[in-house]
Amino acid sequence: MYNTLLVLVEDGICTIVINRPDKMNALNKEVFNELEKAIDEVYRSPEIRSAIITGAGSKAFVAGADISEFLELKADQSAALAKRGQVVFDKIENSPKPIVAAVNGFALGGGCELSLACHFIYASENAKFGQPEVNLGLIPGYGGTQRLTQVAGRNRAMELLMTGKVITAREAMQYGIVNEVTTAEELLSKVKDVLMLVHSKAPVAVAKVIECVNNFDHTQEGYDFEIKKFGECFQTEDMKEGASAFLEKRKANFKGK
Repeated sequence: MYNTLLVLVEDGICTIVINRPDKMNALNKEVFNELEKAIDEVYRSPEIRSAIITGAGSKAFVAGADISEFLELKADQSAALAKRGQVVFDKIENSPKPIVAAVNGFALGGGCELSLACHFIYASENAKFGQPEVNLGLIPGYGGTQRLTQVAGRNRAMELLMTGKVITAREAMQYGIVNEVTTAEELLSKVKDVLMLVHSKAPVAVAKVIECVNNFDHTQEGYDFEIKKFGECFQTEDMKEGASAFLEKRKANFKGK
């Protein structure tokens, strides 16, 4: 049924595992297509009350986007890529059923954005968070500039986005990004416990909570602006240099062009 995901429904909880451990669970077109399919099933299925998104293995939740898909993209194609990611992540954010990120390792770039699209985040002690797109001459394109600012505040978001700094799970909790930090062994059981508590509440009320919180000072203009600026980055020499340096495992030599 799925090539890049493992999906299991038990006790009303749909656990969605990004299953590309050899690629650190990096996001590519197939992952987005299958993730959207799985989220659509969460919406539709009466037996599903909530969902968990996590990563296969112990090293990564999602270590980012698949950079090998980036180099040949033109500005319009890159904007379409960002829009595609935002459509899928918006479905997660606006699900009437709670979707929780269980971050069990690196959540970088698109992986951090994926966790931020979930309704809240639990993380293992070895988890790491960051938006290192500036290292590639890019900015986040899947809603990261908007959601990170919403949860961490303007100053923290500016610092993390401009430095590309990677932070620990404990730091992410201090910044308001993560709800709780657990051991790796306890992570999924802790998330399931809190979701079972949510299951004991009125489903319509839970859906209305999600709807109301998501409508707090929430406008589409910032997301559209991010898509536009993400596309503009793909026209720069710096982006080509940053992506090439990443794939060639060398330090980038940016020229500001």
